[in-house]
Amino acid sequence: MNEMANKKEITPIRPRWKSAISDRERFVRQMHYQSVDRCFNMEFGYWDENFSQWDIFVKNGIANNEEADVFFSFDTICGVGGYSDIHPGFPEKEISRSGNKRILQNRDGLLAEVPVDSHSTIPHYLKSSITTPEDWKRVKEERFRPDDPVRIPDIPALLARHPDDRDYPLGVDCGSMIGRVRDLLTFEGLAYAAYDYPDMVEDMVETRCLLVEQALDQLLPHIRFDFASGWEDICFKNGPIVSIPFFRDVVMPRYKRIHKRLKQYGIDLWYTDCDGDVRPILPYLMEGGINCLFPFEVNGCAHPGELLERYSGRLRIMGGVDKLQLGAGRPAIKAYLQSLEKYVAQGGFIPFCDHRCPPNVDLQDYLYYLDLKEKMFGMD
Repeated sequence: MNEMANKKEITPIRPRWKSAISDRERFVRQMHYQSVDRCFNMEFGYWDENFSQWDIFVKNGIANNEEADVFFSFDTICGVGGYSDIHPGFPEKEISRSGNKRILQNRDGLLAEVPVDSHSTIPHYLKSSITTPEDWKRVKEERFRPDDPVRIPDIPALLARHPDDRDYPLGVDCGSMIGRVRDLLTFEGLAYAAYDYPDMVEDMVETRCLLVEQALDQLLPHIRFDFASGWEDICFKNGPIVSIPFFRDVVMPRYKRIHKRLKQYGIDLWYTDCDGDVRPILPYLMEGGINCLFPFEVNGCAHPGELLERYSGRLRIMGGVDKLQLGAGRPAIKAYLQSLEKYVAQGGFIPFCDHRCPPNVDLQDYLYYLDLKEKMFGMD
């Protein structure tokens, strides 16, 4: 997302898409299936390697996703929130090194095996600092204190940075009920703990919910938000890593509590970031109040049109442009964007790459994709 505090001078390589209304009005109207001047123009970003391998970034000093948003003149969308995560984190340090692998302890207290050259890859997690209820009790008391000063947002600073009369959409972060629990326990650790220590896992979910509620109670009375966001990366190509009954009975009730607060302040759009096949848990996401999926990975789930038609008028999707098609050349890119046309036209859908764009996508093909997207969904 664009970061309004970016102070680096960046000369955009592309003009903004033509506009008749503000980014804020466009986003709100499009996400509510209302008429707009054109599609909201955004992308989710790029792998770290893109910034060293794509010459357009290297030559222009573009080093991160926030700078890339400005460089490509994407529409502005921002988000803020309180702090509901682990604090303080565990000390980050190297435990050992052998050959081309390193063993690190990360801030979540996990031991992770990573490549020495630090190229982008999913770490192989070896061990969690939380395996028993006694471990969780200690970590909770030390690192999830509700009275930690870091959990008090600076409301005046946020208002100065994001005034009510802004022309871009602003979201409030609703954290993670179960995705960050997975991060603390590891994939395998959560799968086992949900059966071996279900009360512990539920208390981890409850702890996060209470901290999110505490943050919302401080933020919502003072700032006019346009949407809510969250992160629940708990699905893979075969569905969720927790059982459907566990998700329904443990996670969804916490969503409902958060949703009640959002509704009180007129926030009726709430997306969550979850990769993989979300279809098995989607009914419970929606019953809990989450009505938008982001960035909607196609190959792990389905073509976005499948779910937009199944949940017509109730579900929104942000993302859903198949990254594999972006890497397959221009005919594939054009064919895929054409398959999205009617869904963009009906609203409730903002198309962009269905995760960070990988470096195997040819730069010239990516620029073609941006041009074609403007021609098809802008005011060209």
